[in-house]
Amino acid sequence: MSASETARPATLDAVSLRDLIDAGHAPRLLDVRTPAEFETSHIPGSYNVPLDLLREHREELRNHLDEDVVLVCRSGARATQAGQALAGVGLPNVKVLDGGIMAWQAANAPIKRGAPRWDLERQVRLVAGSIVLASVLGSVFVPQLKWVAGFIGAGLTFAAVTNTCAMGMMLGKLPYNRGASCDLDTIVGQLRETGGRA
Repeated sequence: MSASETARPATLDAVSLRDLIDAGHAPRLLDVRTPAEFETSHIPGSYNVPLDLLREHREELRNHLDEDVVLVCRSGARATQAGQALAGVGLPNVKVLDGGIMAWQAANAPIKRGAPRWDLERQVRLVAGSIVLASVLGSVFVPQLKWVAGFIGAGLTFAAVTNTCAMGMMLGKLPYNRGASCDLDTIVGQLRETGGRA
């Protein structure tokens, strides 16, 4: 991994972003959450480019992005990973919305709402907690099940240290989190319509 891929991208707070939008200088907003999270609520005018798709197709996407890009997720963690991925293909001037969509909502900024769904972090907590609880209870009858709880604990610790989450990536692929079609061709088409670098 290159130094540009490990450096943390610059941040932009919600008030500053709103000021830019209100002044008619809106940057390109890429929301890297799952399509279902995006459909639940997003900043008007933003594009949904899920993190796994962005990582896989970052070079193709780079050709359709200008220099003024702000990345958005729930809290900033996934957007930071997306910023590092884009920096690795020569788009180093991206910014991350500090505090993500939660900070945007806390600032009472405009939001487009859809059908409510659980965000990915909440789903991870539910699944991990359920597995640990079932393992601990089941270990009364099958003592080896305690190792399943230990494995989940180790996975959560690794996720915190590396700022990645394998369980979150797996849950993001479930039909519940897919939402509307969100493929590379659709995203590139939307970016072209609004004048990217193509």
